[in-house]
Amino acid sequence: MKPALVLTLFLLSSVAATAVEQPVELHQELSLPSGVADKVVALTLDACGGGFDADLVHFLVEHRIQATIFATRRWIRRNPDALAILKAHADLFEIEDHGANHVPAIIGTDRQVYGLAGVADLKQLRREVSGGAAAVKDATGNAPRWYRGATGQYDAEALKVIDQMGYKVAGFSVNADSGAMLSQKQIVARLKKVRSGDIIISHINKPESDTAKGLAEGLQRLLDQGFRFVKLNDSQVRPLQKRA
Repeated sequence: MKPALVLTLFLLSSVAATAVEQPVELHQELSLPSGVADKVVALTLDACGGGFDADLVHFLVEHRIQATIFATRRWIRRNPDALAILKAHADLFEIEDHGANHVPAIIGTDRQVYGLAGVADLKQLRREVSGGAAAVKDATGNAPRWYRGATGQYDAEALKVIDQMGYKVAGFSVNADSGAMLSQKQIVARLKKVRSGDIIISHINKPESDTAKGLAEGLQRLLDQGFRFVKLNDSQVRPLQKRA
């Protein structure tokens, strides 16, 4: 093969590789009326798989902090006692769709986000979304209106499909615990930066982590500063605005 042809093929393959669509992470905030003096934030907690952080939920109940829980079908089936606790406090917690098996909304099993492979195709994506939604409805009696995919990252085509299925996709503006991987000190530091309108993401399925301790300290600070917490179904959201 001629050197020039080899170079051309190499360049073409490089262009093709860079042309692969990159998933997007949705950054959103609450859409608050202008001139509102209240400090308002939304706390969202992902229940991906694994267990139940009872200490965190007890803190939220004790302090009357509302939260939106994104639960997978897998988590719902494994944690019936936890589900019963959440349902017993329906005034505080709403349960939304986090998918059936915690598979990212990126197309292609050869593609990964944080070590998790994407769906094989759009048909599997629809099954992931609808399977999670059915589990939530069966468990709570309420059909979910929001969806958050595993890892919180999406292909543009996947977002269109989820929208066509009738679900709003939940993003965030403050990642409090990075998948329940951060220390208590790191979580508190992130929550110190919360502003009115922020949507916080954290986790409720890893009781062995520092998430409960970090959120307890950080959320208490926010309460002391006069913040109040709302659920997503009581709110409007918008893309995160540029901040000074």
